[in-house]
Amino acid sequence: MILTTETNTEVNNQFLNETITGLSAKPKYMHSKYFYDEAGDYIFQQIMNMEEYYLTDAEMEIMQYQADQIANVISDGSDAFDLIELGAGDATKSIHLLRKLINKKLNFQYFPIDISAHVISDLSVKLPQALPELQFTGLNGDYFDMLKAANETSDRQKVVLFMGANIGNMNVDEAEAFCVKVKALLSPDDLLIIGFDLKKNPKQILDAYNDKSGITRSFNLNLLNRINRELEGNFNLDHFEHYATYDPETGECKSYLISLENQVVNIGEHAIQFQKNEYVYMEISQKYAIAEIERLAHRSGFKVQQYFFDSRQYFVDAIWKVA
Repeated sequence: MILTTETNTEVNNQFLNETITGLSAKPKYMHSKYFYDEAGDYIFQQIMNMEEYYLTDAEMEIMQYQADQIANVISDGSDAFDLIELGAGDATKSIHLLRKLINKKLNFQYFPIDISAHVISDLSVKLPQALPELQFTGLNGDYFDMLKAANETSDRQKVVLFMGANIGNMNVDEAEAFCVKVKALLSPDDLLIIGFDLKKNPKQILDAYNDKSGITRSFNLNLLNRINRELEGNFNLDHFEHYATYDPETGECKSYLISLENQVVNIGEHAIQFQKNEYVYMEISQKYAIAEIERLAHRSGFKVQQYFFDSRQYFVDAIWKVA
């Protein structure tokens, strides 16, 4: 089953309005959530398979070898619960946890949430084939709208998954505001399982976002293609280049598109001026130290229950409980 609260027209209007607002700002910015159309989903799958992109293998190792322990923490003292995944993607990591929960014969329902209708549609086909016993409802739309919809289905304990270092797509202040908002939709003793990319060698981090094959570049530029397709834009992709930077002090890894010349881009009825060398802020990938994770949990109204690390200590999945 797939649920959505938004029509295609509403989604397109929001995409247009937020794009024009961002490109009219000083400095210019775009919303990284719009990277994920069908083409963007495909390119991101390529990114996750890159040699330089260590994040996928690190969290996959946690799920492959520690999902049983994570399932034990989830099921401790809980007879029935709803498992809600924010930004489910293709579920290749979470499926290990789903399988362990099913094997333990736990009473739960899975609600994968994703802004990409393509992702939810794919899951509705693949999950019943891979896990016939799984009870699930796919939710297509905004995280918080869909989290509210999932909340309305039952009063059972909620276990929210937010994996893949998706929390890193926000700066520290935004991450705190996000976690506070999630906590407001949860009840005492509900759980949040959240993945963090840990601070490490700066070159290793930067290489993951500035790969030699140019896949990350094409991922960023695909958003311009999407605007051209869906919003009647006329971006010339050859007039922009990808630029990434990492600050080891703050843990901020940022991606930009740089305008290579003075130009005017039309998006429907809107004309956007770009100066030569002007940048457009595309996304952030925030990296954390353990002390910073502890602080974020505390300030958001959660208490850290347990950490699960990969063998190289590149990544951690933290289990937080509503305080």
